[in-house]
Amino acid sequence: MSESGHQPTTASAAPGSATPDANDWTSQRGHVGAAADLSVISRRKRGGRRRRRVTAVAGAVAGLLTLTAVVLPSPYIIESPGPTFNTIGEFEGEPVISVSGAETYPTDGNLDLTTVYVSGAPTGWTTFLDVIRSWAAPADAVIPQELVYPSGTTSDQVAEQNAEAMTTSQSWAIAAALENLGTDYLQTLFVAGFTEESRAAGLLEPKDQLVTADGVEVTGLEGLKDRLNASGGEDVELGIVRGGERTSIDVPVYPGAAGEWLMGVYLDSDFEFPVDVSVTLDNVGGPSAGMMFALGIIDELTPGAMAGGRHIAGTGTIDPDGTVGEIGGIVQKVSGAADSGAEAFLAPEGNCAELAGRAPDGITVYSVATLEQARSAVEAVGSGGTPEVPTCG
Repeated sequence: MSESGHQPTTASAAPGSATPDANDWTSQRGHVGAAADLSVISRRKRGGRRRRRVTAVAGAVAGLLTLTAVVLPSPYIIESPGPTFNTIGEFEGEPVISVSGAETYPTDGNLDLTTVYVSGAPTGWTTFLDVIRSWAAPADAVIPQELVYPSGTTSDQVAEQNAEAMTTSQSWAIAAALENLGTDYLQTLFVAGFTEESRAAGLLEPKDQLVTADGVEVTGLEGLKDRLNASGGEDVELGIVRGGERTSIDVPVYPGAAGEWLMGVYLDSDFEFPVDVSVTLDNVGGPSAGMMFALGIIDELTPGAMAGGRHIAGTGTIDPDGTVGEIGGIVQKVSGAADSGAEAFLAPEGNCAELAGRAPDGITVYSVATLEQARSAVEAVGSGGTPEVPTCG
């Protein structure tokens, strides 16, 4: 039988057989056709089952991917705009900044510190769906976890570090504010470590307290810098307290990039202030509120409302000498400030480039490098003028 279902017409019957007549041929062809139709139907049924199986498998894969996106944690951290807090206002019915031991004056307006919500390990977790949503949000940032926290960092360690940074920023803000106002305070300096260029390593030790420099009492970092620069490159005799005992050591110095003289020593410090300043603010950590704390303290201690009733926000670390330092999350902080109604924002000079084309409408961002510049900018905005500092974004 050929593949077409017909018997070959040239074939002869074998002995004892007969060539099929027309009726037999038609009958056989009908059986063959019926068989062929059953085969097609059978294949269609099998094909339908395969399509249903493929559809079921594809649906299961899609469901698994959706479950993964919704449930499983991602290796990313998401930064988004957080709330703002008015440093010359109140938080939960209490003043954010309280000053005692000196005359204080009424304030008016807002000097907001700004924050960033941080989602992800080790303090929480984010899903891949969260990451996709944040990629589409202009004010959010998605960052690989290992770029923010070293491997093995725990949530307790993060909380402790943030609390310590906040406490330090408050102390440095008080020091910077008093320095700006010309008010004396005592700063005790301790050795914390050494730079690679330092020649003081091996002479000084961590936790050594610096008491004098070339016979002059060390009452703060600026005074120590003055004594180093006055050395002209000669060794500086440091009076120190080590293990409770007083001694003196000659420490070599070397020239810095700006022509100043350096010991190459990292310093920690304790302060004694002539005023008491307390900050009431829970669940906010890190050092980036330092500049705004300092401005709030200055406003409390000076006559007249520095902000003049205007809504001003900002961010930046602060050193006791008034240097404003860079921070993280500048885009999120400016966005949060704009959402809260701020019309002006003070940003560290070092963060200005990050805001190119990303500052929201309705808010002007000013670049500041020192507390004095920040104070002048606030006073200008508060009086209806234009600050004499560059703008960002």
